[in-house]
Amino acid sequence: MEAAEKLSVTVTPAMARTIRERVEDGSFGSASEVIRAALHAFQCEEEEHAERMASIRARVKASIEDTRPAIPLNEAIDRVKDRISQLARDNDKSASRRRS
Repeated sequence: MEAAEKLSVTVTPAMARTIRERVEDGSFGSASEVIRAALHAFQCEEEEHAERMASIRARVKASIEDTRPAIPLNEAIDRVKDRISQLARDNDKSASRRRS
């Protein structure tokens, strides 16, 4: 374990109350443990955020570099509608066979 460094931290009354409550209910052995746990959670959250952002950036980059031709929005909507209609027809045929 790393050597500890003592710091003085100012928190709001609500935060102080939360820290005291967690120590009093036995969740943590000391205020320092509560603060360390909170900082650890913060670090994990920051790392997850960085990973999400890297993933988003990679997808945006891949999309920008995609050489497939763009499809106009109205054509894409028509394709989706046609596909939904086809799935509905297939579903109706399948239901008819099951009833027979």
